[in-house]
Amino acid sequence: MTSTRRRPQPDEYAEFFAGYVDLVPDGDIITILREQLEPTVELLRSAPAEKHDFRYAPGKWTLKQVLGHVIDGEWVFTYRALRFARGDQSPLTGMDQNTLMDGANFEERTLEDLLTEFSHLRQASVALFESFSEELLDRTGIASDCRFSVRALLYFNAGHLAHHLGVLKTHYL
Repeated sequence: MTSTRRRPQPDEYAEFFAGYVDLVPDGDIITILREQLEPTVELLRSAPAEKHDFRYAPGKWTLKQVLGHVIDGEWVFTYRALRFARGDQSPLTGMDQNTLMDGANFEERTLEDLLTEFSHLRQASVALFESFSEELLDRTGIASDCRFSVRALLYFNAGHLAHHLGVLKTHYL
């Protein structure tokens, strides 16, 4: 397994993402990503059915939509990491979470279906990230008009999930 203990430095990502990086504990990022999976699935699987489509305030997402948003983020961050690790220097566009949500059908899906997608996606992300050498983790690319390292994108997956788990625990569960 690649040793990925070095945290990304602030010049490896846009300032907006600092909060996500800060939520990631010290340690091997691959291990952290792997160890987030089971507790996340267990926590959300334990949510009562009446909470799956619950909104804690008007205009807020449901529990299933929050999980769907986490999935969308993981897809995007992992795709960016793949492109940058492979040396693709084509600038990538930003991710508009509201546009993605408007085009999604999370309300029509079961929580179990979303958890299955998340599980498979996280396992595939970890398998990809394990193949990255330190040299590949140091590579960078442009997304949303900002430069990001591959390493930072791995941290975004972990921190983005941690952020939204906090929201779910506070407002939904």
